[in-house]
Amino acid sequence: MFAEKGYEATTVGEIAEAAGISRRTFFRQFRAKEDVVFADHEILMARASAYLDDHHDDPWDAVCAAAALVFEGFSQWGDIAKRRYAVVHEVPALRDREIVTVFRYERLFVDYLRRQMPAADDLAVVQFAAAVTATHNFLLRRMVRDGVTTSVEQVRDALSDIRRGFDGSTTAPGSDEVVVAVFSKGMSPRRVADELRKALSD
Repeated sequence: MFAEKGYEATTVGEIAEAAGISRRTFFRQFRAKEDVVFADHEILMARASAYLDDHHDDPWDAVCAAAALVFEGFSQWGDIAKRRYAVVHEVPALRDREIVTVFRYERLFVDYLRRQMPAADDLAVVQFAAAVTATHNFLLRRMVRDGVTTSVEQVRDALSDIRRGFDGSTTAPGSDEVVVAVFSKGMSPRRVADELRKALSD
């Protein structure tokens, strides 16, 4: 209805009637029609939160997995995500709400990492949560807006690239790190580079 009639022109009464419920029932579930647009966000936020509440050996990995879980949910509701993008893009108030919703995912990840690793560098925690959220959102928006087919596995791979920049210590990514490698004297430079690339990617 929002896509066909316009968000502002669609009333709560019309939504309730189309859904076969009363206005009172509608307001038991939603505070306003704006909440309808982002209902699946609430479901996926709760799913990600529940996942993080379980035990995980590596909190950094757990955040990546939670983000992939959210992407998987949106992928299953691809048609809804595309319709929402079209509606949100036209309504400034909904764009603002979307920004707040994105921040809530980031906040969820930051709070989780702080609880799990109280000694971790706080800047590293915030940078990691922001990078994971931004990567997820870029890939989702590209799929919804531009029609670029993106699998959950591709999302996991992209998030794994971010994870490799964090060693789980209190050292922020980009700080000085040392890699020591030993090779036989006669090994070619190309072979050295190949072996180093393989070792670092592992």
